[in-house]
Amino acid sequence: MNLLLIGSGGREHTLAWKLTQSPLCSQLFIAPGNAGTALCGTNLPISISDFDALAAACKQHNIDMILVGPEEPLVKGIYDFFKNNPDLQNIKVVGPSKEAAQLEGSKAFAKAFMQRHNIPTAAYKEFTSDKYIEGVEYIKTQSLPIVLKADGLAAGKGVLICQSYLEAMAEFELMLLCSKFGEAGKKVVIEEFLRGIELSIFILTDGKNYVLLPEAKDYKRIGESDTGLNTGGMGAVSPLPFVTDEFLQKVKTSIIEPTIAGFKKDKLDYKGFVFLGLMNNDGEPSVIEYNCRLGDPETEVVIPRLKNDLVQLLTATIEQRLNEVTIETDDRAVAAVVAVSGGYPGDYIKGEIIHGLQESVLPGSIVFHSGTKKEGDAIVTNGGRVLTVTSFGKTITEAVEQSNYMLEKLYFEGMYHRNDVGFEFKES
Repeated sequence: MNLLLIGSGGREHTLAWKLTQSPLCSQLFIAPGNAGTALCGTNLPISISDFDALAAACKQHNIDMILVGPEEPLVKGIYDFFKNNPDLQNIKVVGPSKEAAQLEGSKAFAKAFMQRHNIPTAAYKEFTSDKYIEGVEYIKTQSLPIVLKADGLAAGKGVLICQSYLEAMAEFELMLLCSKFGEAGKKVVIEEFLRGIELSIFILTDGKNYVLLPEAKDYKRIGESDTGLNTGGMGAVSPLPFVTDEFLQKVKTSIIEPTIAGFKKDKLDYKGFVFLGLMNNDGEPSVIEYNCRLGDPETEVVIPRLKNDLVQLLTATIEQRLNEVTIETDDRAVAAVVAVSGGYPGDYIKGEIIHGLQESVLPGSIVFHSGTKKEGDAIVTNGGRVLTVTSFGKTITEAVEQSNYMLEKLYFEGMYHRNDVGFEFKES
């Protein structure tokens, strides 16, 4: 089977690494990929949203199946593009339809979906610019802190947690009246702040059945002890000690099963991954957000723990046979620590040579590329998040320590990583 993987980050290198382990994978192509994915297959210099060029590549390389990594092509309708084109219908796309992808593409759509299907989530109200004054009055009635969310995709920057009414009203004005987040902020969701411990749950669904993948927790803040600006993710760990069988059963019955039933009831065509951003408040789960794909850097701990053949899983998804699948998981702890460019998540320099990649990697560790590219014989930085080191261990602490040790062997100018990923699970 010839496969096309769309994307260029650490998630995609991890998926490429896993896909090529399957005997069912004849050839793997990645568009556009990075220096790491080039070690697993053939990179194609095609934009993730250039559907015509992707379709041409599929014909040229006799692609049988497409796996979409990032959200943008899904929200823009890549599934529908292939499904509705008679010349492309034989190519199967793993991912939701354009309408179903609005679960991530529109916060208001997702909140209405949860409300309609009685899925636990924070209380909310949505506003557009013509309801600005009404929104200001609504803010005054809310408890602090107050959560403001740009309705559309804002590259992970569209969620603000405001600690005062003055801050909330100022940000609300910037979003709605001053286009702080452009088109994404033309509608703003004002939401109750949920307290508890955040975690990520991942499922793979064929629209009727689902399988539960390993859970994870990621670390968004740039600084240690979860301080500083939000990023795309500085690391992740799995499994989580507080995720008990009892908690998972609550997640299944109150969130996952109503979500799958909601797809069917609302006639949403959904065959692919669902990311559930959850809050655990004293053992009671509620949904913070849906994503219509795997997360990054959570993928770098979830997929290494997955023992199943990924191509077989994706095939069962397309053929609606996930009810026949049993997920097998590595019991060891896994930790991913991300190395970023100096200045990230603000301005940063690209093109710095990465040293140490040719050194021997410790057993139990894997280096996944994110923002990298090859220039001549060198591999250089090409993004804010550059590399992720994933390590196995008997405990989260042991896995984190090995990833940190591995990162000491790597170097590029301005390189930074957090040393305290998984700090709340650290053993004394």
